[in-house]
Amino acid sequence: MAFDLLKAEILDLADQMQNNPKDAHELYMKLERKLSELRAYGMPIPDDLVKLEAALQAEFAADLRHQKTSDE
Repeated sequence: MAFDLLKAEILDLADQMQNNPKDAHELYMKLERKLSELRAYGMPIPDDLVKLEAALQAEFAADLRHQKTSDE
């Protein structure tokens, strides 16, 4: 049951990211927490979510690097 609920919450977060990209960073943080919960349960993470997680992580890291260089 907990696994199905987490999967539904993750799908909802992905939809929210797509529909409201200005809140993407906050939604990404929520997604990270949900994926961590799945990992804690020892559940496999679907490949598409692993790819999404990696892409978002790279995007936000690049944004952070860009922001730091802009501030200098």
